[in-house]
Amino acid sequence: MGRARIALLLLVAAAAAVFFASGGHDLLRPGNLQGLLARVREYYLADPLHAGLGFFALYIAVTALSLPGAAVMTLVGGAIFGLLWGTVVVSFASTIGATLAFLASRFLLRDWVQARFGDRLKPINEGVAKEGAFYLFALRLVPAFPFVAINLLMGLTSIRTWTYFWVSQVGMLAGTIVYVYAGTKLGEFRFSPALFAAFALLGFFPLVAKRVMDAVNARRVYARWPRPAKFDRNLVVIGAGSAGLVSAYIAAAVKAKVTLVEKHRMGGDCLYTGCVPSKALIRSAKFVAQARKSKELGIRSASVEFDFADIMERVQRVVRTIEPHDSAERYAGLGVECVQGDARIVSPWAVEVTDRDGNRQTLTTRAIVIAAGARPLVPPIPGIEKMGCLTSDTIWELRKQPARLVVLGGGPIGSELAQAFARLGSVVTQVEMLPRILMREDPEISAMVMKNFAADGVDVRVDHKAKEFRVENGRKLLVCEHQGQDVQIEFDEVLCAVGRIANTSGYGLEELGIPTTRARTVETNEYLQTLYPNIYACGDVAGPFQFTHTAAHQAWYAAVNALFGTFKKFRTDYSVIPWATFTDPEVARVGLNETEAKEKGVAYEVTVYGIDDLDRAIADETAHGVVKVLTVPGKDRILGVTIAGEHAGDLIAEFVAAMRHGFGMNKILGTIHIYPTLAEANKYAAGAWKKAHAPLGLLRLVERLHAWRRG
Repeated sequence: MGRARIALLLLVAAAAAVFFASGGHDLLRPGNLQGLLARVREYYLADPLHAGLGFFALYIAVTALSLPGAAVMTLVGGAIFGLLWGTVVVSFASTIGATLAFLASRFLLRDWVQARFGDRLKPINEGVAKEGAFYLFALRLVPAFPFVAINLLMGLTSIRTWTYFWVSQVGMLAGTIVYVYAGTKLGEFRFSPALFAAFALLGFFPLVAKRVMDAVNARRVYARWPRPAKFDRNLVVIGAGSAGLVSAYIAAAVKAKVTLVEKHRMGGDCLYTGCVPSKALIRSAKFVAQARKSKELGIRSASVEFDFADIMERVQRVVRTIEPHDSAERYAGLGVECVQGDARIVSPWAVEVTDRDGNRQTLTTRAIVIAAGARPLVPPIPGIEKMGCLTSDTIWELRKQPARLVVLGGGPIGSELAQAFARLGSVVTQVEMLPRILMREDPEISAMVMKNFAADGVDVRVDHKAKEFRVENGRKLLVCEHQGQDVQIEFDEVLCAVGRIANTSGYGLEELGIPTTRARTVETNEYLQTLYPNIYACGDVAGPFQFTHTAAHQAWYAAVNALFGTFKKFRTDYSVIPWATFTDPEVARVGLNETEAKEKGVAYEVTVYGIDDLDRAIADETAHGVVKVLTVPGKDRILGVTIAGEHAGDLIAEFVAAMRHGFGMNKILGTIHIYPTLAEANKYAAGAWKKAHAPLGLLRLVERLHAWRRG
């Protein structure tokens, strides 16, 4: 810390010390209001000008030094100077003082805070840079929020000083008027109905002001769009994947008139190219792998004959079996109007749909939900466009098994498909540029999966950065950089599984000016509203998670807010989001893992139960894996759980319920679990936690009691 900062810090500390030493804190207590009022009145009657200037300077000093008593001084200002001049004096003094406190906080602390916590504060900095004035104004409208805290915390952000000054001046004005008015009544030494009405108005004002602000903002946003006199529908949903289907279903369930527009097939990626086909393929591959391990079950030999084309046809049969669940016929029966065609938002209240024959119709609607999903990302690696690159969308068209398959990406999709193809007999090389696969999981979990991959024949190449694809003498080659050296990998087919990108173009977002985020998803607020309050986005197109179950979770908020947001809106709750990667072993997680807890500085205790000790797992020859639970130190409240092992995606549900509904390890331990089942792993993990927190002192006393009773 430089000399200037030290000098300022000492000056502030000295001024505060003088204030408290001179009894200023006692004088400005609410209980001493009448005494303070009498003193100031005496000075004011003797010399109005100097008394006014002195009061003004003192108010600035108290506010700038973040000392207690500003509210009391505001009341005194009203009692002495009256409503008009009291408001003028207090309004400018409070704003000047607040700005000085803001500048002091910025000068003393901002550089240090940003240097140490910059990564964590990045979203806040971005929000302040974009809408800092709006956030500050909203905070200033709520007198219950400590203004001292606002001054100090906003000083740590990048908001401009002039913006801070004028927004504070305007934002605090309403509260200042009410408090000064209250002071005028205190000057009469009586509490009147008007005084109580003023304080009641102060409580309601932030709500009214927010409504007014929302209306002004909406008027500005909608200014260039003519609003229809009436609407054909309550809701139009764009996209019939998980998010779109749930949004439409909810709207129909509450008797709204809803239209669901899908340009391709009802059911979306999950049904046709994602969850359903991948799990069907994984199941077939797992059976083949189990047959190879028949000796572990006491079976001397077992052989499996299959044709890859038959397996892929079975995958499609599974899709066709589930297809009616998401069909237009089913949803029409539920009350949803299903329309096939390309949707384009042509105004905040109108969606134009073009069918296959080029016919167009325009649907007017009070609200719109965008559920356009996402697509596989193919990185611009030189030469990849000549390789006939497969993705999670196109791999299901294969009927001839690749002899040598390169999988780009070590995330869930790449890992699931790499293991499945290896188990079916392909020579699989998985290429990941990071130090390990499944980077979102703890290192030992990744290592556990990689060990099983090696046993299944997957050649995992971590720290390999794909540089180029090329063909030499008819051989397809991938050139990777590894430890500064070029490595060549020969292959027949390449599967790109490096992530998915939201579908944000082609349906009118650009024309309406609806912004996207750095992650290239549609930008929404906590209510899933876009720039236009009546247009919502949910599912993969909105992020931040790309899971079918979170898409459905978001869809509830989007649909309910779209239909009833005029009366009540609900903030989207991301507090308990589980997910699973369906490799072998399966990896399921909810809440924090140990890696994230360390990164975020969250205090935790960790409890580990090895599934190799579980009776049912031993009987099933699946005695591998772990249940890893993070809890609050000294308490049984669960911060997060990772399970790696057989049926981990099913076992995690008990911990999801525990975190969602607020019960902890003691309740799980006290719940009867059927023997012998894999679910007992959860109970034994709770037992391990309990053992680590046994009351040792009490147990020693009980031991003595038992010894005494034996005689």
